[in-house]
This record gives sequence, C-alpha cells and structure tokens, in this order.
Amino acid sequence: MKRAILVLNAGSSSLKFAVYPETAARATHHGEIEGIGHAARMTAHDAGGAVLTRSTIGTLADHNDALAVLLEWISLHCGDIALAAAGHRIVHGGREFTRPALLTSEVVARLEALTSLAPLHQPHNLAPVKALAARQPDLPQIGCFDTEFHATQPAVATAFALPRALTDKGLRRYGFHGLSYEYIASVLPDHLGEKADGKVVVAHLGQGASMCAMQGRKSLATTMGFSTLDGLMMGTRCGALDPGVLLYLLDREGMSPDEVSRLLYDRSGLLGVSGISNDMRELLASKDAHAAEAVELFVYRIARELGSLVAALQGLDAIVFTGGIGQNSPDIRAHVCAQAAYLGIELDDTANRGGGVRISRNDSAVAVLTLKTNEEYTIARHTRTWLAAQHQ
Repeated sequence: MKRAILVLNAGSSSLKFAVYPETAARATHHGEIEGIGHAARMTAHDAGGAVLTRSTIGTLADHNDALAVLLEWISLHCGDIALAAAGHRIVHGGREFTRPALLTSEVVARLEALTSLAPLHQPHNLAPVKALAARQPDLPQIGCFDTEFHATQPAVATAFALPRALTDKGLRRYGFHGLSYEYIASVLPDHLGEKADGKVVVAHLGQGASMCAMQGRKSLATTMGFSTLDGLMMGTRCGALDPGVLLYLLDREGMSPDEVSRLLYDRSGLLGVSGISNDMRELLASKDAHAAEAVELFVYRIARELGSLVAALQGLDAIVFTGGIGQNSPDIRAHVCAQAAYLGIELDDTANRGGGVRISRNDSAVAVLTLKTNEEYTIARHTRTWLAAQHQ
C-alpha cells in the first residue's frame, strides 16, 4: 500500500484538494468541491489534467460533509493508498507560528484565537482540520501559514506608529499569500537565472490581492498588513483605507462594528466600485462606465503600491504576475506595465497575449514574467519535510 499526503485548502464554501505520493513532487489527483452550504459540485483531475469527475453532489451542510465526500472519492479513485499525513493552508499564524506546525487540539485553539485577524479565512481553514481529526485522530495534520514567508521582513517593515503597548499585543503588519510567494520564489531561478536573487516584485492578483517585494528570494516588504483588508483593492475588499473613514462610519453613519466589517470585507472592492460584479472578466467585458472606473482604480492602486515596493527595494530587476487575474488577464498586465513604464518596463504585447512566461521585450530594463502559482505543492513539500524529520 502506497503512502500519500492529502493537501487541503478550504475557503468559505469550497474545499480544494490534492493527493501527493509521499515521495513524489507531483500530485496524482487534484480538484475542488464548491458550493458547500447549498448545491455542491465536485471537479477532480488526474496528474495530466484530464477530468475524472465533474458532478453535482447535492446539499452539503458544511466542511465536515464535504470532507466525507472527498475521503470516499479518494478511496474509490486513488488506488491502493494510505494517508501518511494531511497538510493544510492556514491564513494566519500570528506572531507565534512562523514555521509549519503539527495541528494538535491545543494548536488549533491558539489559531482559532486569531480569527478576528482573518475572519474570511481562518474559521474555514480550520474546519476540515477538526473534521479530519474527528474521523482519523491518529493522522498527523500539518498547518502551513500564509504569514510565514514574511517573517524575514525587517522590524521597520512590520511596525505601525502606535503606542508600544499595542505593538506588544501583536498589532503589527503580518502579510499574507505567503504560500504563493514561497512557490514563486522557489521557481524564479528557472526563469531569471542569477537575477532571481535580485530585486523582484511579485503581484498575486485575484479575489484576494497583494504584492511582495523580494530580495534574495525572501520577503522584504508586502502590501497586506495586520489583516487581509490592507493594500490593494480586491474583489470585495477595500484595500488600504484612511482610518478616519472607519471613525466616520461608526460615529456619523451609526454603523456597528459588524456592519463595518461586512462593508469592508464583502461589499467593497471591485464589487462596491462597479456595483456590478467582483469578477474582473465581467468588468472588462462590460460597457458600463462604473465597471471601467473599477478596473481603472484596481490598476492605479497596483501601480502606486508597486512604486512603494520599488522604493523599499531601491530598484527593480523583475516583476512577476500570478494569481487568477495576474496569470489570466493580459489586459490588466498591460495596463499595469503601461503605468510603470517609467521604470524601464517594455512589454512584448504578442508574448503577453500569447501566454508566454517572459512577456517583456529583450531590451526591457525590467523583466516581466507570468507564472502560475502552486500553493498546494508548497504545502505538500512542507508536510513531506515534517514526515521525514519524524523518521530520522
């Protein structure tokens, strides 16, 4: 019987999964259960990307139900395997968790205490951990943290100008999307050679969006801070916002903290500005002026944050686009690069629209790449490393 690692990445109504042989670098199966909480759907692929399953499951009440469906599917489709461990994406590790950790009940409780810092993610990340522990209590489960990659930042990059008593309580910049950035950093030498260790900005653009300045393939600065609200404009999140706006909403508009939270997390961003959709594809295809304004603001905020990250790096050798929008929208990449032309960026329009990895011209002072990220691989690698350490 072959041993395998199950990788789980849970969202509010979804459960992404991948099955990795314990000693292999490539998943044999991967897919997603969507629509948890109502009419759920499952899609699964083999290692070559061929569709194995695409079906409507019916109503799944929660991640526990979704996990039951997934484990049954694995037993039917993944051959003669035994799970050696499960690896999970956990968005927030706080100050304490700066390396992958075994998810004991005590550790899960400490991570649940961080829910207020990532309310859209933390409860859902932890739901399958608890569900799997109830079903297979002896199976090791490893948490891999989106905040971990940014632990290399200097103190000045993580500090707020707040009283030290609040800083000592953990009010600081953490940064997120670290599993994605870690993967991109690992493959940069394949595409940039020696410049991989130079001054690089990675733009992870999707429903959640952030950018990271790397030097020596380590995080030097990032746009997200204390929470996943900060920095860039996102699908439904506002991005950076004057704190005075929050005081105004609480005082003058009479909104409760919960109402403000829902406004900033669920009703702002592309959706709020356009009044149409949080889907960039729909906005780019729309003739509505508000859709165009939302796209313009999205690009403008990226260009402004890029300037700040270049200042932190004191220069720029390359910019990398990844994430759902970053990888799949040549229009957004072209708009961003046009606004950053002052940096010496010369985009190759044919390569940009043709799906190439390197999309800058040969004479561009700054290399521009488009790379697909792979958070699941990063999680599997960390879980495999943990397993290997137990056998030493």
